[in-house]
Amino acid sequence: MNDLKNDVDSLVGTTGLLDAGNRRTFIKTALGTGFAAAVLPVCAQTMIKTDTVGLTAGEVSVMVNGTKVPAYRAQPEGKTNLPVILVISEIFGVHEHIADIARRFAKLGYLAIAPDFFVRQGNPAVYPTIAELNKEIISKVPDEQVFGDLDAYVAWAGQNGGNPDKIGINGFCWGGRIVWLYSARNPKIKAGAAWYGRIVGEKSALQPQHPIDIAPTLKAPVLGLYGGKDGGIPVATVEQMKEALAKTGNKSEFIVFPNSGHAFNADYRSSYVEADAKEGWKRAIEWFKSHGVG
Repeated sequence: MNDLKNDVDSLVGTTGLLDAGNRRTFIKTALGTGFAAAVLPVCAQTMIKTDTVGLTAGEVSVMVNGTKVPAYRAQPEGKTNLPVILVISEIFGVHEHIADIARRFAKLGYLAIAPDFFVRQGNPAVYPTIAELNKEIISKVPDEQVFGDLDAYVAWAGQNGGNPDKIGINGFCWGGRIVWLYSARNPKIKAGAAWYGRIVGEKSALQPQHPIDIAPTLKAPVLGLYGGKDGGIPVATVEQMKEALAKTGNKSEFIVFPNSGHAFNADYRSSYVEADAKEGWKRAIEWFKSHGVG
């Protein structure tokens, strides 16, 4: 529920048609295009657009327990043995911004994969409100399902130009929480970057653990990127995670941007803080490279 509140807090408007001069309308034609209805209107003025020149980019899929799970993939054209980054979306799915993040990684020499974790529950893009999106999609997604999809794409990467010994994971909000959890679960993960991912929360059958619970078993170093003004993720919980990890000797680090709130990297929202987003991206790339993913 806190993930939902965090995303609600940084929405830029309500569902509706947008004027073509400076906004984008909701057009969802393929994975990695358009935006979820619940985040409309988006801020076209600040959106970053990364082209596909020199890249192989588009939809791929794997079968996981009888379900075809699609993903948006971007990688340097014609190259192999690439370091791999798993890109984990917010609650709004693999929309235009998430695909652009994958292309940004690909431009730096990575095989980037952004799986559609919500394919079994439905299409998050079509729900006009956060409440409906939560009820019909997010509340029904088990962590174990997400981990299974990630396991499948880790295997896929090794067979499709990726280096299985150089795998990192990068996620935002809902996806930031997954970064922490999956980094503790899969020993192939060399490093993670968790952008404003929830650290503590109520447990349930579908979410039996949260990042604070896996701190004792976390081996991979994770860079936590958080906003000091994030009303949904108090800095106190970041400090709580720091203390838990300090007891284990884990080399994870945190950067708290004092002037940013939630979703400060989301350049399609009014929550975007350009300076902190650029610094966070720079630090994340340095983090991956310094931990063998690059």
